[in-house]
Amino acid sequence: KCGPKTAVKWLQEYGTLDNVIANAGNVSGKIGENLRAAAGFLPLSKQLATIKTDVDLPQEWHDLKPNPPDRETLLALFTELEFKSWIHEVSNGGDVIAAATDKPSDEAKTRPVASAAVVYETITDLAVLQQWITRLQQAAYFAFDTETDQLDYMQANIVGLSFACEVGQAAYVPVAHDYLGAPPQLARSEVLQAMRPLLESEKHKKVMQHGKYDMNVLARAGIELRGVAYDTMLESYVLDSIATRHNMDDLAKQYLDYTTVSFEALAGKGVNQLTFNQIDLEQAAFYAAEDADITLRLHETLWPLISAEPPLASVFDTIEMPLVPVLSRIERNGVLVDGKILHQHSIELGERLQALEQQAFELAGEEFNLGSPKQLGEILYQKLQLPALKKTPTGQPSTAEPVLAELALDYPLPKVIMEYRGLSKLKS
Repeated sequence: KCGPKTAVKWLQEYGTLDNVIANAGNVSGKIGENLRAAAGFLPLSKQLATIKTDVDLPQEWHDLKPNPPDRETLLALFTELEFKSWIHEVSNGGDVIAAATDKPSDEAKTRPVASAAVVYETITDLAVLQQWITRLQQAAYFAFDTETDQLDYMQANIVGLSFACEVGQAAYVPVAHDYLGAPPQLARSEVLQAMRPLLESEKHKKVMQHGKYDMNVLARAGIELRGVAYDTMLESYVLDSIATRHNMDDLAKQYLDYTTVSFEALAGKGVNQLTFNQIDLEQAAFYAAEDADITLRLHETLWPLISAEPPLASVFDTIEMPLVPVLSRIERNGVLVDGKILHQHSIELGERLQALEQQAFELAGEEFNLGSPKQLGEILYQKLQLPALKKTPTGQPSTAEPVLAELALDYPLPKVIMEYRGLSKLKS
């Protein structure tokens, strides 16, 4: 609890840390109490902070020359630690880049790989849909997914529905692909009405990937989704929260060694990215049906691993899954905010900020912009001559939060600035 200014003063006065400790009884006030309380561990702190230069080493520095890279060992290590992009670098004979992120390349993500023959069906006939509904009703469980025209579930409209009850067999029901030349599709209201009893049935078990999103989307369409027994995103998290990201692309790669068709491969990227209703139906149908198929495959891979560990199964069944509909309702209901109270609080914060600003001007001896790092730096380091504890990449004395926090131990203006910044963020 001693800043650098006081520490330097003590060292100048007593010469060494040992002498400072020996004379701790001569230091008065609260700072003297703090010094005497710390005297017991200060020698250890010094020892830990001192670089040892007398260690016997088996070689000299000029003996430390790099050997040729052992790519096989490196690849095995990176595979064990799941450094995906580094595996790619080593496998292709390149050098590992320290700044590489643990993300598969776009090329790797968008290249579909089929591990078995699949049969995906596009449903545009009500009779065929009814046949599938009967099939789903008879299944022990089935995978289900929605496709929408945006990610915001409070605004999203359903573009299509997909489902699967056997691995490798799935179907997609398009209802709102509206690009120029799009083929005829069943009406959204007609499809939802036909599927309502199945979707709202508690006894017909559904498997989903991030099912809360679909639950919210369907609620907006007037359907209360029930019977969601499994969620592969949560299964992955419960099984191993850090093994991989929990989106479908990464889960398929991790647990199925399968590369899914990515959304970017269909829709593009950036400002020109298409929404799902604008994507060619043939491509969209494969993508959507694959989502349902992969969800089913993931469940049949992950669930046996979880059920083999009763504590994990208990967490999944009694905590994670029951929480999904609760969170869904909370998200759709929102939170009540008392605007009057917030407005009053904003006024109070504004008054306190004005008082702090005046206090800062008095301490600085002039007015300046408290939000300007440049002006603050000039006041602190040029006018008031405070010690520059750290510099920015451009070589200027830093006014960052950690620096001000340390200066605030010995100087009043940095303390005022810190309080001003905190309240200013709260007010905004």
